[in-house]
Amino acid sequence: MARRPLPRILTGGGTSLARGRDLARTAADSATDVLHPLLVIGRGLRVLAVAGRRRWAATPKDRRGPALFLAAACVLVVALVPYGPLLALLGLGAAAAWAGRERAPAAAGPGEAEAARLASLYEALVPYFSIPEDPQPLFAHGGAWDKAFSGYVFDDAGRLVRLHIRYPAYFTDGEPAARARIEALLHAKSGRGREYLFEWDEEGNQLDLRVLDPLPTDIVAQPFVTAPGESVLGFTDADGVQRTLPVLLDGEHGPQKRDVPPVLWRTGPRSTEPHLLAVGQPGSGASTLLRSLALQALGHGGEVLIVEGGGSGDYACFAGRAGVLGVECGLDGSVAMLQWAARETERRLVATHRARETGRPAPDDIRRPLWILLDRPSVLGHLAAAEGLSDPVGLLQVPLRHGRAVHVTVVVAEQFEHLELLHDVVWAHTRARVVLGPAGIQQIADVLGVPPHTTPTADVPPGRGYARLGSGPVHRLQVPATPDPYDDATGPVPREAVLELLPARRRQG
Repeated sequence: MARRPLPRILTGGGTSLARGRDLARTAADSATDVLHPLLVIGRGLRVLAVAGRRRWAATPKDRRGPALFLAAACVLVVALVPYGPLLALLGLGAAAAWAGRERAPAAAGPGEAEAARLASLYEALVPYFSIPEDPQPLFAHGGAWDKAFSGYVFDDAGRLVRLHIRYPAYFTDGEPAARARIEALLHAKSGRGREYLFEWDEEGNQLDLRVLDPLPTDIVAQPFVTAPGESVLGFTDADGVQRTLPVLLDGEHGPQKRDVPPVLWRTGPRSTEPHLLAVGQPGSGASTLLRSLALQALGHGGEVLIVEGGGSGDYACFAGRAGVLGVECGLDGSVAMLQWAARETERRLVATHRARETGRPAPDDIRRPLWILLDRPSVLGHLAAAEGLSDPVGLLQVPLRHGRAVHVTVVVAEQFEHLELLHDVVWAHTRARVVLGPAGIQQIADVLGVPPHTTPTADVPPGRGYARLGSGPVHRLQVPATPDPYDDATGPVPREAVLELLPARRRQG
């Protein structure tokens, strides 16, 4: 039986099919090139629609009605304006084209320099995170760093700003000394001059390192929105506290309003830390802190008594002001004022006790806060010892021990070099502590009781430090700028801010 020839389409049509596919592909590419603007605009419209749907879902229900009314009003205005619909259509097209543009894909991994930095950091951690008995060490010389570093972020300059580390379970992360060695190594290898936060997860054997942003230094003295008995020591990180305060910042284009997280110190009968100790180096901002607290106390109707052991005149602006009982620099005047403060505390205690016995509230003069501010009391102790007298700071025993119940608050500022001369009664009753200026980790731990949670830097602005209230956590702190307005080096903006907060002078005679 003779075979019939196959149809031409099955035998000789291969070339035609290939040519047809090429023509179709060329036509599709040409159509894509021609329709590319429309495709970009369509993709942008879809992005804008998704964003609008999310914004509408996040809008509270009580605000949706006014939002619809505002949108309808805008549509009406556009419709009435000459060429309004055309201009609106062109604007929508431009926004859609911008939203739908092709973006460069993000880098999938670290660059060559970043990978070398991570490998160097991994090799430096090997002696601390490995033992010879480990059969499968996570850290080993020449090992793969990507198994230990599960997350990392670099800045534009190629410096490490965040790193997530997995470490072996046998590492003694519960010992402060072992953790301190790791933190010191990471601080040195990641770049000095920056402040790092170390978050240890002992349960998951993980360590997260990140660089902290500097605290704002352009917040000047101003009336803070606080309740009676609350004082603002300064401002800290947003994740450290659960409250913010509206403040005015001295910006380049004038005052700017912003909500910032404060470190609030509560005083009075319900406070667990009624007295404060501030320690720092010369020029670290301890006097700024005392001036800030004095202005806040006067703003809440309190009375202020200032004893300046250094005699530098940093508190001369308070002399003769309403609510300021006195500003003393000499030994005799300071002793007399501290003796009066002790007798006043005793008088308040007796009056409060009598009022409670009769079932009446305490008199108004008893409930008015009294603040005793001492700057560098060790100088007074040295002068008293030279004259054969006892330390005047010992006169603070009554205000420190019993002042909380009668609205008496004591604030002491001293320098690191003279801490050993500070009276024991001050150490015993000042549970609120502040450390300002450059200081080592051990120096900070000696004052606050625990080391800081970040790495302190050697170069810090005035008023920068750490604060701890009682047994609470350690907070980074930036004291609001409260300079001496009579100092020639003070700028015009902070000078005017302090002068506006100072009470009027008392009338003579």
